[in-house]
Amino acid sequence: MEVVLLEDVKALGKKGQIVKVNDGYARNFILPKKLGIEATPKNLNDLKLQKANDARIAAEQLEAAKELAAKLAESSITLSMKAGEGGRAFGSVSGKEIAAAIESQLGLDIDKKKLVLSEPLKTFGSHEVPIKLHKDVLGKLMVKVVES
Repeated sequence: MEVVLLEDVKALGKKGQIVKVNDGYARNFILPKKLGIEATPKNLNDLKLQKANDARIAAEQLEAAKELAAKLAESSITLSMKAGEGGRAFGSVSGKEIAAAIESQLGLDIDKKKLVLSEPLKTFGSHEVPIKLHKDVLGKLMVKVVES
């Protein structure tokens, strides 16, 4: 019997694959656990339409991420920190503070987990912060840290 997998099945295949399995394995394991459906012409057509829809949605998300990256490249945010002895920064600016500043100054809702900071910003001046917007798109934002 041929089966279209709805989820990844160990030692059998990935989601969306069409695999040939024994009738008993399909009836007793794959179909009752909703891991797959029988490969009828209707189900194959539904799978093809679903894949086309998923590809269209992925392309739209990629395009939106590219537009957002272009918008971020043109803009910058300003954060203020206290200065310690000799004009050195007192404390640091974390990803959480940068995400809050993006929300308040630019009106964009960007998750702090998308900011690619190896360590918090501890110096005054301009810093370029990379932001992972999509698996293929890495945006950059200028963050200016000034004395308060």
